[in-house]
Amino acid sequence: MSTTDPDGQPSLSTDCPACPGEPVLTRIDAHRALIGEGFVIRRALPTAKRRMVGPWCFLDHLGPGAYEAGHGLSVGPHPHIGLQTFTWLVEGEIFHRDSLGYEQIIRPGQVNLMTAGRGITHSEDAVTQEAGRIHAAQLWIALPDAERHREPSFRHYPTLPRVERGGFVATVLAGQALGEQAPAEVFSPLVGVDFCAEGPAELSVPLDHAFEHAVMVMSGAAEVEGERLEPGTLLYLGLGRRSWPCVATRPRVSSWWAERPLVKRCSCGGTSWGAPTTRSLPPQKTGTPGVTSHRCPRRLRPGCRRPISAACGCALLAIIAW
Repeated sequence: MSTTDPDGQPSLSTDCPACPGEPVLTRIDAHRALIGEGFVIRRALPTAKRRMVGPWCFLDHLGPGAYEAGHGLSVGPHPHIGLQTFTWLVEGEIFHRDSLGYEQIIRPGQVNLMTAGRGITHSEDAVTQEAGRIHAAQLWIALPDAERHREPSFRHYPTLPRVERGGFVATVLAGQALGEQAPAEVFSPLVGVDFCAEGPAELSVPLDHAFEHAVMVMSGAAEVEGERLEPGTLLYLGLGRRSWPCVATRPRVSSWWAERPLVKRCSCGGTSWGAPTTRSLPPQKTGTPGVTSHRCPRRLRPGCRRPISAACGCALLAIIAW
C-alpha cells in the first residue's frame, strides 16, 4: 500500500545487509507510516536491518482497527512497475480498481494479486461510506529479470487451501506448504502461510533449509524459537532451518518464505507516492505525459468511472535497486 512521502530519499545499495547464509534470529521493529487519508500501518519491509526476504520486498500490516463513517480506506490511483502486489485480507472489505479495467472487492480469507510488469495503476478504497473495521497485510514481490517487463495482469483468489495442525488453521497463501499448493501465479520460488488459532496452539512447522524465512504476528502473541512476538515485530530466521517451533495463544501468525535469496544487495526509497519500486530508474518529475499523478478523492467507490491511466514507470522520485 502506497504512502505519500515528499521528503523521501533513496538509500545506498551498500547499506543493505546481505543474507547471512545461516540460521539467525533478527528482530525487526516495523515503523509506522500513513496510507491514504491517515490510516496508520506497520511497515516491516523494507527497513535498514532487512530490505527483502528473497523476492518479498515490501510488507505492510494494516489494523486490526475500526474507522468512523466516511473515513474508510482511500488510497488514490498510483503506479507500480516490475513487481507483484499481494493483498491478504483478514477483516473488512477493500475495493480494488486498476488501469486494466478490473474492479474487485476483496473479502476476508481472499487474496488479490496484481502483476505490474511493465506498468499498471490502481486504487484501493473502502467499499461504502459506512463505519467498519479493517485488518490486512499487503506484500510486494519483486519480479525476476525475465518477467519484469511482462504484460500487467490482475487475479483474484476467493478460496485458498487450508490445513489444520496442532491447534492452528493454516492457510497457504502462496507457493507450496504443508502438502498444499496455493493457486496464486508467482514467478519465483516462494511461500506464504497464515496460521490462525482460537486458543492455545503448538506446532513445529517443517521448512526447506534452502529458503530464507521470516515470521510476523498479526494479532495476539506467539513464541517462535524462544522469541516472544507480538504485532509490530518481524522475526527474520535466515537460511538453513528445517523446522521452526511455534507456541501461541489466540494468535494470527504469518510466515513468509523465499528460496534462493537475491545475491545482489538492495536499496530502498520511494516514488512520488512514497512507495518503493524494484528497479533503478532515472528520477523524473511527476506529471510526465501518460502517468496519472493526481490523488483520487475519498468518494471513489464501485461504479465510479473516473479514468485511471496506465503507468509507464517514469514518475519515480526514488527507487529500490539490485
